[in-house]
Amino acid sequence: MASETFGIEKKKVDKQLYDYQQKDIDKIFGVIEEHPENYNLLYQLPTGGGKTVIFSQMTREYIQRTNKKVLILTHRIELCKQTSKMLSGFGVRNKIINSKVKELPDQNDYMCFVAMVETLNNRLNDEKLEIEDIGLVIIDEAHYNSFRKLFKFFENCFILGVTATPLSSNIKLPMKDNYRELIVGDSITSLIEKGFLAKSNIYSYNVGLTNLKVGMNGDYTVKSSEELYSNYSMQEKLLNAYYERSRGKKTLIFNNGINTSVEVYHTFKSAGLPIRHLDNTTSKQDRKDILKWFKHTPDAIVTSVSILTTGFDEPTVETIVLNRATKSLTLYFQMIGRGSRVLKDKSEFTVIDLGNNMARFGNWSSPVDWKQIFRSPDFYFENLLSDEDIERDFQYQMPEEIRQQFSKTKDVSFDIEAAYDTVIKKGLKSKAVLEWSMEQHVKMCVENSEDVFDARILAKELKDDISSRIKQYSYCISKSTKNYRDWLEEDYSRKLRMQINKEF
Repeated sequence: MASETFGIEKKKVDKQLYDYQQKDIDKIFGVIEEHPENYNLLYQLPTGGGKTVIFSQMTREYIQRTNKKVLILTHRIELCKQTSKMLSGFGVRNKIINSKVKELPDQNDYMCFVAMVETLNNRLNDEKLEIEDIGLVIIDEAHYNSFRKLFKFFENCFILGVTATPLSSNIKLPMKDNYRELIVGDSITSLIEKGFLAKSNIYSYNVGLTNLKVGMNGDYTVKSSEELYSNYSMQEKLLNAYYERSRGKKTLIFNNGINTSVEVYHTFKSAGLPIRHLDNTTSKQDRKDILKWFKHTPDAIVTSVSILTTGFDEPTVETIVLNRATKSLTLYFQMIGRGSRVLKDKSEFTVIDLGNNMARFGNWSSPVDWKQIFRSPDFYFENLLSDEDIERDFQYQMPEEIRQQFSKTKDVSFDIEAAYDTVIKKGLKSKAVLEWSMEQHVKMCVENSEDVFDARILAKELKDDISSRIKQYSYCISKSTKNYRDWLEEDYSRKLRMQINKEF
């Protein structure tokens, strides 16, 4: 009986595990029985699949089966508290080892410990602390590399790493070096079909990212992201995307820098929208107040900097905005996963992608071969599309409200590549492509206007279309520096105004 096992009490929660959760627990125990110690196993399950529920039940069962202790490692204090609370609900008495805990005189009173990785590492290295009789070590968010340094202290244990994305946060330290095998849980699509995750509706807005710089960690630098995402036109693009896809919905905006998030806050505030800003310098109390306000305000918007990617669970979120680009598959899944919780009246959620992330990684719910990524992460990274490749395939789609202003024009599209091929075949100068493009733009402005003033106002609405055409043209002629493109755009816009004047 459960009550006869020391450290295990009657469950406080009436939590029935789902079939897929129980099936995975059985698989993991199968491996533990074959390799009871000195074995490292990795388990993958999508964000929202209930990893904490699974390892809380596992902890309970493991203690009952073996009478050995369990240690659970997390990398953030919020996760520590959430995990401890879940374990208590499952009737597992546990103790948190945080920075206040210097020694463990009462360690015999517990069969389970939840520890922050840095704190435990310091205590074990100082030899201030020794946890005896640990049989199982569970590592939450195992893709972070901070856990590696603790492995040497638990060489005779069974180590279970748990993650939604079995891809190391450091390309030079692949997970296959630390884990012997990977068990893959249910896919996102399967969990959506079974009603455990909400379906995502992703709307991508083409963003030119070729000026972003990649830092030492393999992701875009905050500095270059701030320059792009803090500027007026990107703020305008974000606000318009919000109005178009998410107005009145509870919205979470992810940014790659504090300045960008503050800019977003001011842009939305000036538009009279209910928004708060949150970053890692926000005081504990303010953070608590903001998240409480967010929970209870139906159309609330929170703009933040990466801190709500893990350990934050607010099922009522209706829209996720990726107001940033990332090269991290893990971060991509974590950000979108924050909107994937289901509720009685919520089976879908919206994603607004302003960082070409879907073009880079594929749709959030598309199948992923995690075993292949685990075995050959280098192959995965090498085959990621570059920003230039992504942007080369951009097809500009005129927004509906602008298209209506050109309603008398039957076709507003123009294929730069096809025009360039024709120009080359005819032996003409490549600039003829832009001349043909401009003829169409002039015609569009003239036939949808009463006079020259109307036409010149309409010409301003073509800014994004012109920019897209210039970019495609620059790829065709293999001359795509930003300065050259900027000059071409200015020249094109000036000539367009002059041509319009001649038509009236």
